[in-house]
Amino acid sequence: MSLFDIAPLPKGDPGGPGSRRPLADRMRPATLEEYVGQEHILGPGKPLRMQVESGHLSSLILWGPPGSGKTTLAALIAQQSNSDFIPFSAVLSGIKEIKGVMAEAEKAKRLGRQTVLFIDEIHRFNKAQQDAFLPYVERGDVVLIGATTENPSFEVVSALLSRTRVYALRGLETPEIVLLLKRALCDTDRGLGSLPVKISDELLEQIAIASGGDARTALNTLELVADLAQGGTVNRETVADALQKKVLLYDKSGDEHFNLISALHKSVRSSDADAAVYWLARMMKAGEDRLYLARRLIRMAIEDIGLADPRAVEQAIACMQTVHFLGIPEGDQALAQLTIYLALAPKSDAAYQALNKANATIESTRAEPVPLHLRNAPTKLMKEMGFSKGYRHAHHETDAVTDMPCLPDSLVGAQFYAPTERGYEQRLRERLLWLAARRNKSEQSTE
Repeated sequence: MSLFDIAPLPKGDPGGPGSRRPLADRMRPATLEEYVGQEHILGPGKPLRMQVESGHLSSLILWGPPGSGKTTLAALIAQQSNSDFIPFSAVLSGIKEIKGVMAEAEKAKRLGRQTVLFIDEIHRFNKAQQDAFLPYVERGDVVLIGATTENPSFEVVSALLSRTRVYALRGLETPEIVLLLKRALCDTDRGLGSLPVKISDELLEQIAIASGGDARTALNTLELVADLAQGGTVNRETVADALQKKVLLYDKSGDEHFNLISALHKSVRSSDADAAVYWLARMMKAGEDRLYLARRLIRMAIEDIGLADPRAVEQAIACMQTVHFLGIPEGDQALAQLTIYLALAPKSDAAYQALNKANATIESTRAEPVPLHLRNAPTKLMKEMGFSKGYRHAHHETDAVTDMPCLPDSLVGAQFYAPTERGYEQRLRERLLWLAARRNKSEQSTE
């Protein structure tokens, strides 16, 4: 099967400007030299390029965002290696179809033909369906190329993942998409070259930026722009009408969701208010749940600011309530305000680390009983057993401070909280030093 078996031409459809096929499909690269982007794996001397040129193909997973060229690359790999190319949809096929395709692949292998089996959206196959490929991949009956927009570490079974190599594709850069758009405008056979379409480089760049790295989206937008153009001249209004609204790459349960919230969190932690507001706006623009954002900002206030600014968590809780009360769009300003506040606040994870240290100590030491002097003694028997004996009430002591140990004997002197010298924690640090000196003086006076 050839590259063009991916989308066979309808009878009478020549594939030119008047074709019923979308421009993005018509402009699909016919050779590896026409392929644009992914230089990190396809450039000279890069691993996938060397594998393709050598003809020694192995099964692989292409992981990347929509429109990054996964399907096209799989077909070109098959073409370059002179292999049969069988496209397979995880959405439309099941185990019965898998077995039928594999039987054909076994026959081809006996005749000396190599089969490249391309599985689009492989993450949509369940575990049993993915396992069905294993023996055929193991024997080399097929070269499996899977395509997925989801992280294969989570979506592809480990047995199949261990028999494949994962290549991560990137969303195309703006100059790369502009190159594809210009190519489509000049191509008279497959593109728009025979149409009187005139569009400036600036507007082509605007289309490329709005596509979010998705070549298919950019080409389809260009085709719509050409249809809308009056007299063949494209202006800003034409492009605005075609775009309507910038569509952002986002999946609330997918990798991009976690990538963006990670960028927001790390920008706040790095005290970069501008970056933090940018990532927040990206998520809100893509339709993220505002209360989810509020919850994450509360976590940042606790984890990364902590006692360096105790008001941070107060501001975060107030923001959550504001968002819940006002909704969209008024509540968005509260989120932006909180994000800026958190980004500019002094940072400390000392309280966060204190809990981690306490947890680690609990995991690595015996669960010591509570010292008797810290236990309540509501009954006569408990008093006779020594419960509460030796307890000193702080409010009855000078400065409301005692030198009474409150940790088990084996942990006396352990320090979990080590405040920084930033923000309000400087005062807490001074307080701890004063308490230590006060207790030390008290101990010396009793010796």
